[in-house]
Amino acid sequence: MSETELKNLQSEILAAIEGASDKAALEALRVEALGKKGKLTEMMKTLGSLAPDERKAMGATLNVVKDALTQALEARGKILAKAALSEKLERERIDITLAARPLTEGRVHPITQTTDEIVTIFASMGFAVAKGPEIESDWYNFTALNLPPDHPARQMQDTFYMPSNGEQKMVLRTHTSPVQIRTMLSQKPPIRVIAPGRTYRCDSDMTHTPMFSQFEGLVIDENTNMSHLKGIFHDFLRAFFGIDDLPVRFRPSYFPFTEPSAEVDIGCSRKDGKLKLGAYGDWLEIGGCGMVHPNVLRNGGIDPDKYQGFAFGTGIERLAMLKYGIPDLRTFFEADMRWLKHYGFVPLDIPNPALAG
Repeated sequence: MSETELKNLQSEILAAIEGASDKAALEALRVEALGKKGKLTEMMKTLGSLAPDERKAMGATLNVVKDALTQALEARGKILAKAALSEKLERERIDITLAARPLTEGRVHPITQTTDEIVTIFASMGFAVAKGPEIESDWYNFTALNLPPDHPARQMQDTFYMPSNGEQKMVLRTHTSPVQIRTMLSQKPPIRVIAPGRTYRCDSDMTHTPMFSQFEGLVIDENTNMSHLKGIFHDFLRAFFGIDDLPVRFRPSYFPFTEPSAEVDIGCSRKDGKLKLGAYGDWLEIGGCGMVHPNVLRNGGIDPDKYQGFAFGTGIERLAMLKYGIPDLRTFFEADMRWLKHYGFVPLDIPNPALAG
């Protein structure tokens, strides 16, 4: 074949490539021109029969034609692929202007809602949130908090002990107080944190469950005292329950990790068997508090001769039950959708408008 005939063949194939309507037609043209038995392939097989000068010239021309066809095939393939994608997108297009189905079934669990409210109130007082592991060592859970070896809380009937790791006893934490020790060991005073989280004890009845939620507050500084503790707890309880004149009293008590220690009561009424919070002459225990024991400060790496602090805490379920009228603690953990629909909260709902600011 002469060089002129080869150029004509090139033009013919290029025109066919340009007119290919889909990938299958394009592939057929590739095989026809460049396949094992394609026209250009067959022509290259004849180069060996030509004189050296002719072989060199014809070989160069064939390579030019081959490169031109390869480039044309690739370019047309990209165009066809883009067209196919556009056609598919158009065919599968979704009308995003259609109204979405309202999600009315989802509810925020009362524990989540109550925890968020607690964090919001204390954040306004300058508290940060501290966290710790739910599986704790005996030292963090008991010893560092000044609980003696024979303390009843250490007994098997009260505590979930984990298999020993060979070095120290491990427990499911019985309170969130270990977070106090971890915070003191990792931060320098002044310290102002709250620690909400799950805790575990061997107990189950209408007002107790093996797993429950607590929050603890801890403040450590050079000049903290009991009046600061009382003021913060007063402000929190009145803000949480939304009762500006809610009576709050502190009764002397005993906790190994605080000295002096106090139980905290709030005013209520039990008339006609109904519990109502407010200035009605009766009292309801709500939590515990006290000045951090010097031994606990030492175990946290803080000098009790320079610093003093106070701690307080209560059960989150207890607060939720009182505020939202939930009668049985066990129902918090039964995963009953009917219960959650009744007591749960619509996302972004703010039950207490006072917390909105």
